[in-house]
Amino acid sequence: MTDVKASVQQQFGNVAANYSTSVVHASGEDLTRMVESAQLRGSERVLDAGCGAGHTALAFAPHAAEVVAYDLTPAMLDQVDRLAAERGITNVVTRQGDVEALPFEESSFDLVVSRYSAHHWPQPTAALSEFHRVLKPGGRFLLSDIVAWDAPALDTFLQTIELLRDPSHVRDHTAKQWSAMLAETHFTAEIIFTWELPLNFDAWVTRMATPSASVAMLKTLFDGAPAEIRVAMDVQPDYSFSIPGALLVGHKR
Repeated sequence: MTDVKASVQQQFGNVAANYSTSVVHASGEDLTRMVESAQLRGSERVLDAGCGAGHTALAFAPHAAEVVAYDLTPAMLDQVDRLAAERGITNVVTRQGDVEALPFEESSFDLVVSRYSAHHWPQPTAALSEFHRVLKPGGRFLLSDIVAWDAPALDTFLQTIELLRDPSHVRDHTAKQWSAMLAETHFTAEIIFTWELPLNFDAWVTRMATPSASVAMLKTLFDGAPAEIRVAMDVQPDYSFSIPGALLVGHKR
């Protein structure tokens, strides 16, 4: 396991329960649109890649025959099992592993989905190639994640605060970069929804158990940010802010 992946397991293993109750992860228009755009008939097998606490898998479960909730961190999968049991959902199964090396046969899923996970993948094209492999002909991949701005200054600021808050962060890619990576891995890509995600600063750092020294540094960065960054991120007096998100669909070619 690489150091980055070990960091992901450590970070999220310690805070898995926080993500089971996170409003950001449990709801959102992007999640509603993901389910709607899938247009499932009830017979499909779905893979939720990087499932976290399982909110996306559980949202798709009523519309599919089976959902495989797949994550690198065992503690997250424990949350999936707990939430599924609490809600009486019986068609979600959990599997532990790496999205860049899936343990599934070729053409074994009708749909692959991933939400708020891809910014932790060290080699996103390796993961996309694996999704392409396990999808049936004509299958689709739905990706919902934070995306970076094209402007270099905004991009640098975003990556910096993400890493300070969470050392396992790899990169928020731009929507154009995701489209290019999907094309490179033999998907036909399109962006079907974009939004601004408001984040309450205190909840954002508490959810990840960010150390107090890093929280102080984050506030210092926001205080010293240029006006164009503060405007683009809609930074509030309590340091709450907004960042862009995008929902993309990749059609297997």
